[in-house]
Amino acid sequence: MRSKSIRIICLLLFSLFVLTGCGTKNESKATVSQSTGSSSQTNTQKPLTIAASFYPMYIFTLNVAKDIPNVKVINLTKPTTGCLHDYAATPEDMKNLEITQILVINGAEMESFMDKVTGQMPDLKIIESSKGISLIKGEGDEGDNPHVWLSITNAITQVKTIGDQLAALDPENAIKYQENTQAYIQKLEFLKTKMHQTLDGVQQRNIVTFHEAFPYFAKEFNLNIAGVIEREPGSAPSAKELDETIEMVKSLKINALFAEPQYPVKAADTIAKETGAKVYTLDPIVTGPLEAGAYIDLMESNLITLKEALK
Repeated sequence: MRSKSIRIICLLLFSLFVLTGCGTKNESKATVSQSTGSSSQTNTQKPLTIAASFYPMYIFTLNVAKDIPNVKVINLTKPTTGCLHDYAATPEDMKNLEITQILVINGAEMESFMDKVTGQMPDLKIIESSKGISLIKGEGDEGDNPHVWLSITNAITQVKTIGDQLAALDPENAIKYQENTQAYIQKLEFLKTKMHQTLDGVQQRNIVTFHEAFPYFAKEFNLNIAGVIEREPGSAPSAKELDETIEMVKSLKINALFAEPQYPVKAADTIAKETGAKVYTLDPIVTGPLEAGAYIDLMESNLITLKEALK
């Protein structure tokens, strides 16, 4: 009986030792977790999805939100979509918006197709990046021209607006948004200086563009858009409009016509054949690679084209 009691006491002591040992190990793990800090905080931070309405807004937002944990940036419309003049929201767009907390748009009526959609999402925060930018009136009754991002000065304003608003809406990451914003703006300022150094001295300042995407670009670099081949992409000019453009190109001795990679160049080729002008490609930056450096790369490509065309 005595030996049985001794065995029971030994088992109890052993169990107490094991439990105490486990408690010590758990306490040690907790201490390590608190001392590292960053991993536990990252795990508790709520994931944030930011949608951009279309390509240039995506590239700008991608740079502002670069390398911030738990922040995901998505391009709402397909990367093959050009300007959103005739765009309609798809079921896939709606699905993406349902998981989005913040939507970055160009504004200036570029995304008017989304008004009804976003009106049904009261919790969706919208950043209008063109806010505060002076808009250029469109032709006829078309309202304002929304292609503000093609002026690098305007692009810098848009990036700053996106950075400031994201910092306000997501204060936990505010410092990182601001750091990224300043770093990207420095790159854009360098690009702007580089392009001015090349284009400010060109002799031929009259250009003919494919459609009305470039007024802000022309204003930035003091170029004169003497003619527009298609007022709306995909809407071919009438025979009368084509003849008028041909006569204008001849009278102003314009040597370069600027088509766009997103659209057919049949009308531009016709004008070139009749006038002897050469067709070049000028990119309005509405499609392209989904990479942070894409806007700058495409602008530099435009600079090379303009340097050749306007010499």
